Amino acid sequence: MKRVGIPEIARLANVTIGTVDRALHGRKGIRESTRLRILEIARSVGYRPNMAARALSVRRTPVRIGICIPREIHYYFDQLYQGIAAEAQRAELSGVEAIWRRTERLGEGEVEQVQELISAEPSALVLTPGGPRELSPVIDEAEGRGIRVICVDTDAPASRRSSAVCVDPDVSGRVAAELLSDMVPGGSQVAIFTGMLQIEDHRRKTVSFREAYPRFCEGGVVAEVIEAHDDEDEAFQKCFSLLERHKALRGVYVNTANCLPVCRAIGAMGLAGRVKLVTTDLFGEMRPYFEKGTISACVYSRPYVQGELALRLAVDHILHGAQLPRSYLLSPQLVMRSTFHLFREMRTASREPATPALEMAAPKAPA
Repeated sequence: MKRVGIPEIARLANVTIGTVDRALHGRKGIRESTRLRILEIARSVGYRPNMAARALSVRRTPVRIGICIPREIHYYFDQLYQGIAAEAQRAELSGVEAIWRRTERLGEGEVEQVQELISAEPSALVLTPGGPRELSPVIDEAEGRGIRVICVDTDAPASRRSSAVCVDPDVSGRVAAELLSDMVPGGSQVAIFTGMLQIEDHRRKTVSFREAYPRFCEGGVVAEVIEAHDDEDEAFQKCFSLLERHKALRGVYVNTANCLPVCRAIGAMGLAGRVKLVTTDLFGEMRPYFEKGTISACVYSRPYVQGELALRLAVDHILHGAQLPRSYLLSPQLVMRSTFHLFREMRTASREPATPALEMAAPKAPA
């Protein structure tokens, strides 16, 4: 097959070769809309730059960005993966190589995986810190070696990381509290299901909800905060037990993606619609619970967008010297029974795209 080059892309885009070159290499002098149109044409025709020539002309080695995110809970982290991977594919056109290391679960084995990524001497790391206390020294080591670290989805605020991209957890918790208070009578008892309070995102959503709920619901009480460790069996058993202990419970807030077992427990107790449920994330398997009214609302964390932005910040900083914001906080999206069907996550099956990157198998930098 004939290799598609810059002249062909210029002809398809109806622009000059110089304009295409500026778009592909991130140079100034063209409109952003033109740059995006050229990059989309380049992607659609399968354009791949000559990495060897570019590496020799621009730098001794290609730009590498290391990525370490979990696989589970896959309902959530598949979407985060897809956002990062889509941006990584676009970044390939500028000579950026993504190196992936996936942990099985949030917080498990991440120190070892990140240390292996550091050994590959990337220019930046994109991480989801499940154990911020244990991971912070490793993040500090990376920053000390000039490797910029961007946390995504959750944070390691005590570390020297350069930036963090996430939906504002304080806002998410407050919005959920206000929603739930409007759904239940004054003085109602509610409960919170979280993953692990050592995780910054889970902790801050929990604290924010717990502080806000009594303000929005006069006489309202948060009866319990339950850590389910993002384990479906554990969440089901703990929710079933909760509903047996607190017969007067009127609402539940789930601030992780682990909402399906809570839905099942509420249904098994015959309480669907009577115990109001506010969730945090959005995926196709939630559809029947929206339709039946088991889920009253979702304060959506937008993992796909988080992934895109985190990698884009890293690329723009490395290639163009763009300043990294200390924190990039997104607003959550409110999803209701009348609107859930409008979201991409409900219209498409969750699946991983082909990884546009190198999966490291050893601590040494890939050839």
